[in-house]
Amino acid sequence: AKISRAKGRKVALSLSDSFCVDRYRGEFLSLIRDRVVDIVFANESELHALYETADFDTALTALRGEKDLLGVVTRSEKGCVVASAESLIAAPAFPVDAVVDTTGAGDLFAAGFLAGLTKGKDLADCARLGALAAAEVIQHVGARPQVNLGDLARQNGLLP
Repeated sequence: AKISRAKGRKVALSLSDSFCVDRYRGEFLSLIRDRVVDIVFANESELHALYETADFDTALTALRGEKDLLGVVTRSEKGCVVASAESLIAAPAFPVDAVVDTTGAGDLFAAGFLAGLTKGKDLADCARLGALAAAEVIQHVGARPQVNLGDLARQNGLLP
């Protein structure tokens, strides 16, 4: 994180697992509140665990209250929410024929979102890129995409 900061880069953190959040809540909150990280990825259960609440709106309000933080919360078939103190963007999930295996969905979502960010896309398009990548990987067994994600994004009008 220090090297990234020294080079003017942003730091992203995925909360990874609600049990991990329960175990290391204080450390995660320190990373956020000490501004070590700029972007936090979480699913709903991880967000609930981080702020110790069962209410999504309460947890989202707490996330939006963190200074200089971009929070990206995946919500399965409900899509995702990209939240900061200044804005709240909801993006839908991409439709899938069948959910086969969710292994890797969060990682692929983060990869798609960050790829969009590095290409200068707005946050709504970043969320759509993440959702598209996650939708691809949950339709088969295994955590790796079976198609070229750049081609898939172009086919869906998200990349030139």
